[in-house]
Amino acid sequence: MPSASAPYTRKYAHTQSRGHEGLVTCGYCGRQVPRYKTFIKHRGFRITDPIILQAVDRSQMHFFSQKMYVCPSCARSHNIVERGRSVRKKHLNR
Repeated sequence: MPSASAPYTRKYAHTQSRGHEGLVTCGYCGRQVPRYKTFIKHRGFRITDPIILQAVDRSQMHFFSQKMYVCPSCARSHNIVERGRSVRKKHLNR
């Protein structure tokens, strides 16, 4: 039992009471992971410069937004979530 917990709450709440869980594909590595274990990341394009927004007609702009599922190992390597404190302390002692 680790003494320290992770800096995020990993809610592995199952989506169904019985049966086969739905699998989703990780957006980075392509691994098939159950949906309840994944982290959701939104990919998209957004213009934040107010000068450009005033110059362009909003009816002509199209912003795409895509929901991407990330497996726990890719979420750690792409800094979406941090590693647990006990793992970070173990690497500091080297």
